[in-house]
Amino acid sequence: MKSYDYIIVGAGSAGCVVANRLSADPAVSVCLIEAGGGGKSPLVSIPAGIFGLYGNKKYDYTFEGVPQRHLNNRTMMVNRGKALGGSSAINSMVYIRGNKNDYDGWAKLGCQGWSYADVLPLFKQMEANQNGQSADYHGFNGELSVTKPQDPNPVDQVFVKAGKAAGLPENTDFNAATQFGLGIYDVKQHRGERVSSYTAFVKPVLSRPNLTLMTYTEVVSLQIQGDTVTGLEVEVNGNAQQWRCNKEVILCAGTILSPRLLLASGIGDQTALSALGIECKQHVPGVGENLQDHVDSMVTVRSSTSDSIGISLGTILPHIIPAPFKYWLARKGWWTTNYVEAGGFAKTKLAEAAEPGSADADPDVQFHLTPLYRSPRGKKFELGHGYSVFTCVLRPRSAGTVKLSNDGTRRNVLIDHNFFADERDQKVLIEGLKKAREILAAPEFDPLRGEEMAPGKHIQTDEQILDYLINTTTTVYHPVGTCKMGIDEMAVVDPATLKVKGMQNLRVMDASVMPTLISGNTSAPSMMIAEKGSQMILAEPSVK
Repeated sequence: MKSYDYIIVGAGSAGCVVANRLSADPAVSVCLIEAGGGGKSPLVSIPAGIFGLYGNKKYDYTFEGVPQRHLNNRTMMVNRGKALGGSSAINSMVYIRGNKNDYDGWAKLGCQGWSYADVLPLFKQMEANQNGQSADYHGFNGELSVTKPQDPNPVDQVFVKAGKAAGLPENTDFNAATQFGLGIYDVKQHRGERVSSYTAFVKPVLSRPNLTLMTYTEVVSLQIQGDTVTGLEVEVNGNAQQWRCNKEVILCAGTILSPRLLLASGIGDQTALSALGIECKQHVPGVGENLQDHVDSMVTVRSSTSDSIGISLGTILPHIIPAPFKYWLARKGWWTTNYVEAGGFAKTKLAEAAEPGSADADPDVQFHLTPLYRSPRGKKFELGHGYSVFTCVLRPRSAGTVKLSNDGTRRNVLIDHNFFADERDQKVLIEGLKKAREILAAPEFDPLRGEEMAPGKHIQTDEQILDYLINTTTTVYHPVGTCKMGIDEMAVVDPATLKVKGMQNLRVMDASVMPTLISGNTSAPSMMIAEKGSQMILAEPSVK
């Protein structure tokens, strides 16, 4: 029987950080488990390859959520990474930390030690900033390379300049004093290649003899005696095995799979577990509750010019044929794009009406510009040119659940985002879409202007926009909260230790512990959580 001191479940944004930090001590054995494969494909390393990753079951779990009762009973795919690096191996590489008030809000909820002043040093410690941005907010000696896109599309700057007509200034650093404004995003790349949590934190230390990396290994359940995890039931390439845990198990499987594993192991609401025929080992009713995500909408416009990314006669010779040569020889061209090079943060009239200085007065919508035509028909790619702006609600009030499916497998989950359950989210997104249109209506877009294909010029009133959103809006793939930390009765982990309630040697260290959703992309904050959690373990007396 295999035996390890520390077993980390999930080699994603968080798990790779934990594996790096714990295995730095040669006296302990560390095993990092990943259900997917190595992710060595050029689709992973080349930024533009993300179009071949979403929905690709080799790299993506492709979960399907349950029908959304507030969205005309539509279902939507929930993309999560399934390879070394987890979702950081298939995402858009945007480096955003969130808003100062997000973390101060966590502290006000009872999560002491998680204020902005507490977490900023952790972000800086991990970062290797290549942009020369302020040392007050950035680090330069960490493992995670942060830079600007290698070869931004010209439409990006058009978008940034157009923001001024909508009262949105240029912002050159969304991770500094303010998020407000539009600009070019920082990205997790190095010399035009994706930097995932695996390439940043684990690949450089694979030579450590005390670090074992297991791919194609699925954890079925935890073996629990009383308040202690003694081992794991796993399947390695489909073959069942039992492993022993000497010290601790750390769940870094993410917002969908960390609660799944807890529930499958008998940690959750006693009544719900009993209905599934699962013996309750620890009554922790908050497991799988509090699912939060950024609900997202799209404005997409056709263009007759070939300035944007797209397949047309005008782009074959200058862009499409030379693309691989430009990339391999100079790290330039269309292969360098992450498709959301620009974006920003704005305040709707709801935020503007909030009490100054409060969290509600912060930017309440985020934009992601894609300098290509995004199909309103659901196609992955269409011929021709255009540009699209995606707008999401930054701090949604609607919350959903992740539950085990009652199919006897203990493996399948029911993901219910419960989007638009709170009417304020509807109002914020309606106003956010209007703000996106205001930017696109600026004179700077005149040379590129074409027909708005979605929502379409016939969609103008709030009622019409809401109907459009109900029938088209989706997730921007930032799920958090299903194993939240806190001090209330629905908290799953202790903020001071990240240990699961009632358990001595079981922790959760990933986006699922966020009590509320941060204002922005969630990959970098997940790494920060892992950094802080690792320090918690290392600060404790050694467990013999």
